[in-house]
Amino acid sequence: MSEIPKAPTTGARRRRALSVVMVVFLLIGIGWIAWWYFESRGHETTDNAYVGGNLVQVTPRVAGTVVAIDADDTDLVDAGQTLVRLDPSDARIALEQAEAQLAQAVREARVLYAKDTALEAAVAQRKVELSRAEDDLARRAPLVASGAVSKEDLQHARDAVAAARAALKTANEQLATSRALTQGVRVGEQPSVQRAAARVREAFLAVQRDTIPAPVRGYVAKRSVQVGQQVAPGMPLMAVVPLDDVWVDANFKEVQLRDMRIGQPVTLSADLYGSKVEYRGRVAGLAAGTGGAFALLPPQNATGNWIKVVQRLPVRIELDRKQLAEHPLRVGLSMEVDVDVRDASGPQLAKAPVKGPVYATTAFDEQAAAADARVGEIIAANLGTR
Repeated sequence: MSEIPKAPTTGARRRRALSVVMVVFLLIGIGWIAWWYFESRGHETTDNAYVGGNLVQVTPRVAGTVVAIDADDTDLVDAGQTLVRLDPSDARIALEQAEAQLAQAVREARVLYAKDTALEAAVAQRKVELSRAEDDLARRAPLVASGAVSKEDLQHARDAVAAARAALKTANEQLATSRALTQGVRVGEQPSVQRAAARVREAFLAVQRDTIPAPVRGYVAKRSVQVGQQVAPGMPLMAVVPLDDVWVDANFKEVQLRDMRIGQPVTLSADLYGSKVEYRGRVAGLAAGTGGAFALLPPQNATGNWIKVVQRLPVRIELDRKQLAEHPLRVGLSMEVDVDVRDASGPQLAKAPVKGPVYATTAFDEQAAAADARVGEIIAANLGTR
């Protein structure tokens, strides 16, 4: 009869369980070390990152009373689209006065050119009179010896020549004085006309600026203006946020920046969409100072008891515009950032200065062109044949 195997004792079972647990922990440790060596050590991550963007302020350039608001918060507006309208009554009256002054200046300038023509005719007349007086003197001078002409008549002839010469000199001086105001310039280039034209441009722009356009395409935010409100130049009325051109400001600890370089690839996810939506970007630049250095009240480490605090440096990350169009972000949203720092061959700071504007608008260019066109119309209407 065969023997029945003995059941394992409690101590044996415990040793076997401990062995299994040790093997599991050993495998986990080996896996973690392998993951850190091949993947994690070449990445720097942070969840202290937020979406940034241009908050384009909409402000009036002239004072006035708000009579209409054409866009509200969350509305999409195009560059140049009217956002706020001010009462234009006072500005239009000032424009009419400036236009009248310009018309008068043009006509007064035309008088100067007409005076030149009259003075040229006067000079020609004085030359004829001088020539006649000189001929008369030349005829009388030989007749004095024969007694046909008295010495008194000869003296009168000489005086007539001198008077004619003086009159010609006066006429030439008057012509030169008049030409000093007109020579080398046209009517529209006269200083008085240019001064009046500048007033027309100023008044015309004031009328145009009673209509406040959107500087860029984007979404309206922070509207604070109300109908009937009296606004002053530079007063914030609302903001326009172009969400197609946002970035991420990631605040990394200073110990994480050792291998971080411009141009390194970045993987990002937004709390708004979760880990299912992944953004691709690149490091655009590292800030010139820590957040504390630019704070309103920077820390004073030279006073009192000092405790070292790890500082954070903002790192700007550019995003793919195509991905932004598919999954829009909003300014201020939280992001999780993972920078691949394995390739540290790039620069830490920009090596060349920026060329051209970083951000610009052309929404106000048409106003200046329209003002110049209006000045040209007024000058042409009052110029006559010149």
